[in-house]
Amino acid sequence: MATNRTNPGLFEIPHAAVYTLMTLTVLASGFCFIQAGGASAPAVLLFRYGGMYTAALARHEYWRLFAYGFLHVSFIHLATNMLCLVLWGGHLERRVGPAYFVIIYFCAMVFGAIVGNATHATPYLTVGASGATSGILGALLCLWILGKLDVRFDFFAINIGLNIALAISNSRIDWGVHLGGFAAGLIVCALLDLVEKLNAHLLRCRFPEAVKVNLALLAGVAAFFVWAAWAQNLAPSLPGWIVAAGFVVACCAVIKLVDLALSIRKGLAAVIIALACANAGSVALGGRALAAMSVCVARRPGGPAPLDNLLDAFCGNPVLVTALVAIGAAALTLLLCSKEIHRGIEDVGFVGSSLRAERNRRHGL
Repeated sequence: MATNRTNPGLFEIPHAAVYTLMTLTVLASGFCFIQAGGASAPAVLLFRYGGMYTAALARHEYWRLFAYGFLHVSFIHLATNMLCLVLWGGHLERRVGPAYFVIIYFCAMVFGAIVGNATHATPYLTVGASGATSGILGALLCLWILGKLDVRFDFFAINIGLNIALAISNSRIDWGVHLGGFAAGLIVCALLDLVEKLNAHLLRCRFPEAVKVNLALLAGVAAFFVWAAWAQNLAPSLPGWIVAAGFVVACCAVIKLVDLALSIRKGLAAVIIALACANAGSVALGGRALAAMSVCVARRPGGPAPLDNLLDAFCGNPVLVTALVAIGAAALTLLLCSKEIHRGIEDVGFVGSSLRAERNRRHGL
């Protein structure tokens, strides 16, 4: 994203990340509505599929920190949050790119759930993408403060004021999730700007967005596996900060290796193929971990038919199912990045040159 101010209109056409997140959210919420047989979902159904509740963190059900953001109580609840995602997300993704947009979105979702959990003194159940969409608004405010978004202050006064008024007027709105998501979006956006400025002097890397998005997803998967391994086997003997520092160093080494690969002729095509293989490997590791958790032995039938059917297929032959999904992940990566592969195959050195030129031009977000 350019460092000078740009003059956006009131509405920015959404891009790939916004469309993807909106599609996933509509599908997840719509699945609940179908199960409920109406335009709203009961609390018991929302709880089953991942609603955030009082004891979720105490019971180590961390997956709910993500799942709750894709579920909604009613069609109106869903439509309101998706409208905010479209109106605000188009502006943010255009200026920070899909990789950073997804990072900001999920950080706001998770931190919003954590703050919301801390503000509840009584048992509760919460769902909705409002924490994540509030994070988008917080990130836009950060860009405005940094001088990289040319909108009038009343844009934020109106939108923030409406959020506050709704939270005060409606007792069912979880204001802690809104506040936590907004703060996370602002802070994470500022940190990403700092990372980009440090990158200009330290790693000096610049990636195409497709590569950046894939690396961000792989880093998230790797962080989960490292954390799980540390929590189960190494927690008593190895301090967490050492593990975190080692993981950061390893990530920096991978980033620099990818940057070096992109600087050579046809390097972009080679990097995409390597990422496709890494995605397949991640799926294979996930399938192996799922099989090791004995979910097939301990599971109780009687849940939603599609999920039961998928689990039956996996439990019947976990190796075959995992292999097929891994191959599908690699094929999907190659399909989605077909333009980058074509560009890399025809590369005679211009890819690395363009990335170096962009690296020298940009400082910060």
